[in-house]
Amino acid sequence: MFETLKNAFKVKEIRKKIFITLLILLVYRIGCYIPVPGLDVDTFSTYVDQGSNNFLYLMSAVTGGALANGTLFALGIGPYINATIIIQLLCVGIPALERLSKQGEEGKKKLAQITRWLTLLLAVIQSVGVILNFANQQSAISEEFIQLFGGQQNIWLIYVFMTIVYSAGAMLTMWLGERITEYGIGNGISMVIFVGIISTAGNILIINPIMSAVQGTDVVTGGTFDGIQTLISVIVFCVIAVVIFALIVTVDLAERRIPVQYAKQVKGRKMYGGQSTVIPIKISGSGVMPLIFAFAIISLPDLVMGLFTPNWGGYKWYTENMSGGQGPWAWAYILVLCLLIFAFSFFYAQIQFNPDDISKSIQQNGGFIQGIRPGKPTADYLKKISNRITLFGAIYLSLIAFIPSLAFSFAGEQYVNVFSTTGILIVVSVALEFDKQLQSKLMMKNYKGFLK
Repeated sequence: MFETLKNAFKVKEIRKKIFITLLILLVYRIGCYIPVPGLDVDTFSTYVDQGSNNFLYLMSAVTGGALANGTLFALGIGPYINATIIIQLLCVGIPALERLSKQGEEGKKKLAQITRWLTLLLAVIQSVGVILNFANQQSAISEEFIQLFGGQQNIWLIYVFMTIVYSAGAMLTMWLGERITEYGIGNGISMVIFVGIISTAGNILIINPIMSAVQGTDVVTGGTFDGIQTLISVIVFCVIAVVIFALIVTVDLAERRIPVQYAKQVKGRKMYGGQSTVIPIKISGSGVMPLIFAFAIISLPDLVMGLFTPNWGGYKWYTENMSGGQGPWAWAYILVLCLLIFAFSFFYAQIQFNPDDISKSIQQNGGFIQGIRPGKPTADYLKKISNRITLFGAIYLSLIAFIPSLAFSFAGEQYVNVFSTTGILIVVSVALEFDKQLQSKLMMKNYKGFLK
């Protein structure tokens, strides 16, 4: 990958795209530090970071701490991701959307526009959810700002103002991601998520130790700062992270290749076919989607109860036992999460890989799998292979959901949440995709030079 980067910087066009990507990401990170007017950052940050509401704490971790700082990009790219997932699922069940998805570039443009409108709707809903969570924290809003809107009787105007600001920040984040996709390198939305995750890790591994060394006290715990112990912990963490990332990359690149042979066909005066190809089926073909779905479903009751019944005893029990806590029923959380990962792995595999369509396509083009008859036997064979690989992929995702946190705990409790489970997989997949994009652009550049 480093060799690819070095070669990419030698090409003017690619170097320009890389600088545009970095510039837009810098603008995004600056927006993550622009505070919302009237919000007392210290009060709101304490309320979020204390983990008194798991929904806000999770959102803050995903946005690289932007929510905890009460900034313009507090919602991050979350609304757009949710909208994309919803549209992708609806394309399977709604015939009109399914037809749009098969209409080429024109259909993709219409789906993209629908996704943007849905993103705006979800941004407003999430903004209202954030505001309702700290509605009782009136000290989080400065008294001068309250008086600017006419006093406590008009507090709802402040909430409307903040909803507009947060929703605008989410839409601006989406726009920046699309500009990276259009003018930069790689998928802009993925790059924005990647930067948010890396910045969170950078704050814990680099910024916090430096600030602690300057102040002489630990900025996290408030105790005495031990430089030697912190250095050892960071080194141990980095070693564990390298091992985990290497294993994930190995599994992420693994695939089962099914050979397909195409018979020779004479059409007019030309002969077609007579070649061999493969159908690649990746072990982790569904990526992080099963994990995202599983964590979303298991955290939904926590979100609903935190919004409407925060003082209910059932909410306290669910938070302690079913939200990754250490309660006596914590084993139920592990069991339910694994079952959800398995269910969504098979569900998402059926959406991505349709054996009947692939079998029909192979048969129509005069192809066949050696030893397997065309038609339904081929579809059944592909389905059996897909189910087996999906099973191993689901086991792999279930292990990934818990092993990294346990491994990072050896470096210290403060490093357990440096990388979330989905964060690790996202970082790996985005880095590999970025490398592939650079290689493809370098290859295109070489072809252009050859043709000239």
